Amino acid sequence: MQRRNVLLIAKQFCTTTFKSGALFATLIVFGLLLAYAAITGYSNYVVQNDIRESYQHKARESWESNPDKHPHRMAHFGTFAFRTKHPLSIFDFGLESFTGSAIFLEAHKQNTVNFSEAGFSTGLLRFGEISMAMLLQVILPLIIFFLGFGAVAADRENGTLKMVLTQGASWMEIIVGKTLGLMSVSILFYTPVIIVSCVLLALTNHDEVGAEVLLRLAVITLAYFLLYWVISTIAVTVSTSSNSARQGLFKLLGLWLVFAILLPRITQAIGGTVYPGASKVEFETAIESDLIEAGDSHNPDDPHYKAIKDSVLRAHQVDSIQQLPFNYSGFIMQEGERLSAAIYNGHLQSLLQTYEKQNALANSTAWINPLAAIKVISSVFSGTDFYSYTNFQSAAERYRYRLAQEMNALQIKLIPNTKPRDNEQPFSISRDHWQAFPDFENSHVQRGVLFQNAAAALAALALWSTLTILIILRSAKKAKAI
Repeated sequence: MQRRNVLLIAKQFCTTTFKSGALFATLIVFGLLLAYAAITGYSNYVVQNDIRESYQHKARESWESNPDKHPHRMAHFGTFAFRTKHPLSIFDFGLESFTGSAIFLEAHKQNTVNFSEAGFSTGLLRFGEISMAMLLQVILPLIIFFLGFGAVAADRENGTLKMVLTQGASWMEIIVGKTLGLMSVSILFYTPVIIVSCVLLALTNHDEVGAEVLLRLAVITLAYFLLYWVISTIAVTVSTSSNSARQGLFKLLGLWLVFAILLPRITQAIGGTVYPGASKVEFETAIESDLIEAGDSHNPDDPHYKAIKDSVLRAHQVDSIQQLPFNYSGFIMQEGERLSAAIYNGHLQSLLQTYEKQNALANSTAWINPLAAIKVISSVFSGTDFYSYTNFQSAAERYRYRLAQEMNALQIKLIPNTKPRDNEQPFSISRDHWQAFPDFENSHVQRGVLFQNAAAALAALALWSTLTILIILRSAKKAKAI
């Protein structure tokens, strides 16, 4: 295979494509969609993060402004945790619109994450949002197929292909050259999206936009580059195997429908059927049932906690809780919090495992669908995938548990075991303790976990890129001039 011939064929393909008025019309429409996606993505990121950071600050002010009081009352007063958006959510919305952004943290109860954008919008959101990632994942592959359906088939129909072959070009050179030419044209659409993403990241002027974010963007950029090589190869080889340009167009449109629409929908439906998840009512009912069985820490006559009381009194060799050297009520609240948290987390992990199985089934199609692979890679490195959401949920629960147990520990240490007399004020401790307790800080998924979560999709895309060599070789071997 001669490099000169390959480059000449690629140049000829680009020249022919640029002569088509359809290309410029497509570029204009794509540019308008890109402008809309960029503006809405940037605006949503800035507005939502400003709102969430503002309310996180107000929640902290509310927490610190509490006067001296009983620590258990502060545990029930609680606070809020808000999930801030990752800077790259400007590029790929992922699940952002469907996952909640705020959760109320209080003792003895684990609340759900609420206030998703989908909950405040119409049902039209289910049809998808126009993001820059959506343009690259769905629209651009369709454009590439549209530009490449006649790459070889059209030359066969008008007789150009025979002339090229008789002049000494091999089938390998023709297919590789056409693929490079189509890939070059696709870069006209692809590069502006990456440039716009970089500009918007710079405009955010956010502390998080640093080496970590640039590394994520670099991985995303490389992944999309490999995707378009795969898509371009598929387009040219399908065109090579088609008897006519029209037949090639129908084949490629069918592939696009399968890759972009049918497979994702079908696997989602199959995942929900094979691995059904519990409804909210079923989930909460199961937790409530286990909590009742475990015992009620607020009920002094509960068998479980009565047994604990008897063992504590025997261990300290006293006759009543008033003789204990620590606040017994706080000790029981601490034990109750531990048990209720363990029960809730057990049910939550079971539910999350079900969701992970559903996602794994859908993501497994990456081995037969390159668009599924890029969707996983893009959302994972943009911080908008399912794991990024559960990472926040887990961090919020850890903070809630730490807060509740810290208040219980303060009660154990600083609140007397005796009850205040009728003429005495309720026992309380200094507000300095609330102010000393750190605020909730949202953190994004660490680098190592990112690659772990996207490992299968990265491997699938790498395999697709490698298979393009075999696809080209096979196509060149079976290609016919007529």
